[in-house]
Amino acid sequence: MSTAVPQSLRMTEAAETELVETYQHLHANPELSMQEHRTADYLAQRLETLGLEVFRCGGTGVVGILRNGEGPVVGLRADTDGLPVLEDTGLDYASTATGALDDGTEVPVMHACGHDTHMATALKTAELYAGAPDAWAGTIVFVLQPGEETAAGAKAMVEDGLWDQAPKPEIMFGQHVMGGLAGTVTLMPGAAMTTADSFKVTVRGQGSHGSMPEHSIDPIVLAASMVVRLQTIVSRQVAPQSAAVVTIGSFHAGLKENVIPDRAVFTLNVRTFDPQVRETVLTSIRRIIAGEASASGAPEPVIEDISHFPPLYNDPAAAGALAAEFRDELGGDQVIAGTPVMGSEDFGALADAIGVPSVFWFFGGFPAERLAEGPAPANHSPFFGPVPQPTLTTGVRAATRALFSKVGKK
Repeated sequence: MSTAVPQSLRMTEAAETELVETYQHLHANPELSMQEHRTADYLAQRLETLGLEVFRCGGTGVVGILRNGEGPVVGLRADTDGLPVLEDTGLDYASTATGALDDGTEVPVMHACGHDTHMATALKTAELYAGAPDAWAGTIVFVLQPGEETAAGAKAMVEDGLWDQAPKPEIMFGQHVMGGLAGTVTLMPGAAMTTADSFKVTVRGQGSHGSMPEHSIDPIVLAASMVVRLQTIVSRQVAPQSAAVVTIGSFHAGLKENVIPDRAVFTLNVRTFDPQVRETVLTSIRRIIAGEASASGAPEPVIEDISHFPPLYNDPAAAGALAAEFRDELGGDQVIAGTPVMGSEDFGALADAIGVPSVFWFFGGFPAERLAEGPAPANHSPFFGPVPQPTLTTGVRAATRALFSKVGKK
């Protein structure tokens, strides 16, 4: 049975103003995955000021523990990294930050996936609970996780002893802003987001002068054949009732128009829900790449792992109970029963590491008048700029209510 959040856990007008200011500061100061050093310092300082026990974990990860007597332990995760995207939102607080990729290349950086909203709402939620000890009992673990965009952060925190240092929660909660209607929350039980596997493929050929192709094994032609064949996997080797995506996201070869290079490099990304479908797709990828190389008389290509995102699975019973809490909190019309999305998240790794359930939901970030013009800018777009309100307030209310469903005094 749901119980309303008391007034002591609700924001004042001044708190809402400060929430927006926090968000705008974070939006203007993004950092790349696993490089969130200034961000981590800022988050740690904010949590320490609230009286939480704070420790660093997984490099640039920050954990804040808020204890308030005996009771359940529950976790809330917010991710902290930005993306190598040049912002084009036109916002007064738009990012002009730059960063360096692993190879040293300088790139623009933007919170193009809304992680700034996740951090801002988590900080405000922590502030509300720290200021209302009479309203709840137990322990809340705030996990401010780096490196979500590269699937490195959750893994790094777990391997660095996250759950050896922090109390183990009975459930993990997480949320993500999307391009939907501001003020709404979308939640789905069961499979919510896909497993994602990314690879780098180096196709090795034999270079030659452009006028003498007979002396070459042209890696561009060979890799192009692979790319075309790889796109037949989903249409011809996966059942129509099953979901899968194979995307080739980059292709690089050669430096001059009259030189046949000795190699080509492309990267690909695979999204699946079902483990058997995943195995079919990955096996097919390796077979096609090896087969095309063999047919051309080329050396076997080199396939290297880039990243792996675990599946995101919402515990059905917990998701159903939380949907009822959200309907009571926000109103029935504001809570949407979602369907699985082909995006990916490493959030699930935090709960999987200790064998507890988790629930992850989405909240909208764009006003009705903007959506009436057409679809909102997608996450990772240079135009992705959620309207601060009611987006942020909805995120705080959802996070506060989710936690209160476990630690609140009934």
